[in-house]
Amino acid sequence: MFTGIVEEIGTVVAVERGTGDARIVVAATVADGVRLGDSIAVDGVCLTVTVQEHGRFTADVMPETLARTTLGERAAGDRVNVERAVRADGRLDGHLVQGHVDGVGTLLSRSPGARWDDLVVGCPPALARYVAEKGSICVGGVSLTVTSVGPDRFGVSLIPTTLAATTLGGLAPGDRVNLEVDVIAKYVERLLGAHLPAPDEQATDAPVPPRDHEEGQA
Repeated sequence: MFTGIVEEIGTVVAVERGTGDARIVVAATVADGVRLGDSIAVDGVCLTVTVQEHGRFTADVMPETLARTTLGERAAGDRVNVERAVRADGRLDGHLVQGHVDGVGTLLSRSPGARWDDLVVGCPPALARYVAEKGSICVGGVSLTVTSVGPDRFGVSLIPTTLAATTLGGLAPGDRVNLEVDVIAKYVERLLGAHLPAPDEQATDAPVPPRDHEEGQA
C-alpha cells in the first residue's frame, strides 16, 4: 500500500527485455532502505524488489504490467517517481494507493499559474466514472486532488512542491501517465452492483397491471 507522496525522482539505469516481460533497474537513494521482496512504486506501479544494491534496485515487470502501464515505454536515462510502501504506523499524507494501475491517460494541456500549473488529463471513459471533483486520483504515482471532471478527462492543479519533487513538473502535452482511481469508488460500485437487478430481471419482476375482467367472466 502506498500514499501517492513521492519520495524521490529515480533514474532508470537499464531495461532488460525478455519474451514479453522485462527487468528494470532504477537508481534511487531510497533503494538503501528496502530489502528483497519489498514493494516499491515506480511511476505508480507496485513492483517487487528482486535485487537490492547500494543506490539502486531491480524489479521484474510482467507482460500484464507492460501492457497496461507506461513502464513498457521506459528506457535508460528516463526519470521516474519512486515511493516505498507506507508503514502501518506512518501518516497517510496522500490517499490509499494500491499501485495497481487502472489505465493510462494522456496530458491534454497545461496552463501555468503564478506558482502552480493547471493540468487537463485525458482518460478512458470507463475510468472517468470513478473520478469525482475534489476527490483523489493517482497520476504517475502522485496523489492529486481532482479540480474538474469531464466524460473523458479531468483537471488537477500542481503546487510548487509537486512541480519540483515529481516528474509531473516536466510533462508536456501528449505525454502518457499511469492512472489509478480511488479504490473506494470501485468497491462501492461492486457492492451496489451485486444488489441491483439486471435490466432483463427488472422487466421480468415488473408488476403485471390488473385486468378489468378475469377470464371466463362476462
